[in-house]
Parts: sequence; C-alpha cells; structure tokens
Amino acid sequence: MNLPRPLRTTAVPALLTVTALVALTACGTSEADSGAAGSGGKGTVTVRIPDPGNSGVLALGKKDGSLDKALSKAGAKVAWTGSAGPFAPAAQAMNADQLDIATGSITSGITSLAQRPGFKFFTAVDPDAAGEGILVRNGSGIGSVADLVGKKVAVNQGGTGEYLLLKALAKAGIPADKVTRVYLRPDQTAAVFNAGKVDAWAVWATYAVAEIGSGKAHFVADGAAIGSDNYSLNAVRTKFAEQHPKVVKALYQYLHEASAKEKQNPAAYLNVFTDVGPTAVTGKAKEVQTEFTAKGGTVDPVGPEDIERFKAVAAFYAEQKVTKDRVDVTAHLLDVGKLT
Repeated sequence: MNLPRPLRTTAVPALLTVTALVALTACGTSEADSGAAGSGGKGTVTVRIPDPGNSGVLALGKKDGSLDKALSKAGAKVAWTGSAGPFAPAAQAMNADQLDIATGSITSGITSLAQRPGFKFFTAVDPDAAGEGILVRNGSGIGSVADLVGKKVAVNQGGTGEYLLLKALAKAGIPADKVTRVYLRPDQTAAVFNAGKVDAWAVWATYAVAEIGSGKAHFVADGAAIGSDNYSLNAVRTKFAEQHPKVVKALYQYLHEASAKEKQNPAAYLNVFTDVGPTAVTGKAKEVQTEFTAKGGTVDPVGPEDIERFKAVAAFYAEQKVTKDRVDVTAHLLDVGKLT
C-alpha cells in the first residue's frame, strides 16, 4: 500500500503565528508508551502533536473532531501540546519523550538527524515549487540571484532558508561567501526584512504569504527556479512507532486523505477557528495562500525517488559544510506501507 507525504498543512498551507514550542518542555510523560492516556480512558493511546493553530488539515481535524474519530479506530486520541513551529525544537522534544509527532522540512530534518535522533520520518510532501524562495522587497533593485552578491540575506540556520539560499547561489554559479548570511529565527525576521536591515529573505510559505500578500514583496526566485529538493516531512518518535504502528498508519491515512481534500478546496482549511486577529489569513494573502496550496503536494509515503532526492540534499549540506559529514537519511525512514 502506498502512503502519502507529510503534512504540507503545517509546513506550507497553515499560516501560523509560530512559537518555539515552549510549552513542550512541560509535557514530558510516558503515557503514550504505557497505553494509558489520561482522559482517553483505559487502554487508549495518547498521541502528542503540536497544536496546529488556525489553518491546515490538523486545525480542521481538531475543530470537527475528525482526527480523533479516525484515530479512535486504532485505539488512540490526540493530546495537543505546545504550538507548531520550527522542527529543531520539536525534534528535541521527541528525543526527550515530550512529543510524538512533528512536521518539518528535509533540510531541517537533516541537521536534526546529525544529532542523536529519536525519531523517524514516515511521510513526504513534494517540494513546494511556488511557495518558497528568495523574497525581496518591491523596488529593491534585486532582479536576479546574481544581484544578491554583496547583499545580506536572512536565513534560518541549517534549515529551509539556508538551504534555499545556498542552492540558489550554487545554481547561479556564485560562491556562497559572496553573500552574507544573516541567521535569524523565521518568526523574528519579518520586522528585520521590512525595516531594510537585510536585503532579502530565504523563506517558505508559512512566512512568505503575508509578505507577498501585502503587495510589498515578491520572490526573485521561487522553489522551481532554484531547483529545490526541500520536501516537507512528518516525523514520529521512534519508540512510539515501534509500540503503536497501527496508530501511526491511521494518522498517515488521515493526513493523506485530508491533504488531497485541502488541495482541492484550500479555502476550507484557512481561518478554521477565527477569521480575525494575527492568525487569520485575509485579503490578498488569502488568495496567495490558496494558490500555493492548490499547487502543492499531498501527504504521501516516502518512495524510492524521494529517497534519492533526500540523499542529494544530505550530500549538498555536507558539501556546503552545513553539516560536518553526509547524514544517512535512509536509516531514519519508516515505510508506512509495512506497518501493521
């Protein structure tokens, strides 16, 4: 049985106010492994997942109860914990038995795998050709990747941003040291970018939508132009997957089916809980987001072609000295089709 790719709903479509999963450190428990889940009742498995915010497949699944309904067939229920955000702290939380599921990119995944990972990737969403890229302000005078020479570009270290910039420069034949990388957390970069303290921002849809929707910025090169292999992935805590394979398979199936529905009707997955406030997607930004989601991929199983592209990213990161050595991604993949 072929399985889908990770949840682009958090990595791409879901426009969230991202935090650093600060609440996760207070959630450490072994309930998910014991099979006894607090309010879930005796024998119910609790799956700890970052709260999805206001948009995306998980947000709708939380609101209408469809996710818990799907997982209940495998004897499980969700405990929403912390907030969806950068993958690095989520990986640390999984390693510390404080989280069971998280979503991130293959790029941030590789840098996390360079540590001592206690998780495996079990789904993949194709690289986002339209929603990620090198963002510049309108009127900046930057008309191509070559124009970045001598400029400052904001990136998140070791993650999608740094990968996109290095990949774009390599494709254009520009030495990486010709551009200054400014390492910033993505949720802190918009103010710096809009104040003109950096010349460009290597970024993905979660943050790009608002900037493009404002009418003040655009991609000088998007994922397609860059030739990005930056998949979105879902990760599961290794021990959880070993003890509850049916739950992982049920979650995958839910994400696969729901992501296909989201691609067909993106607007239904926006502003799930509120259409006002900082987490709401409105105006032009809503049009931008729905367009990106419609062009995006679905949550699928990790296939042979995907693995080859994962290896290419790992090799590129080692070549660019983002990682000390080439990370063996294949050792940390889970074949959802074989779960029983």
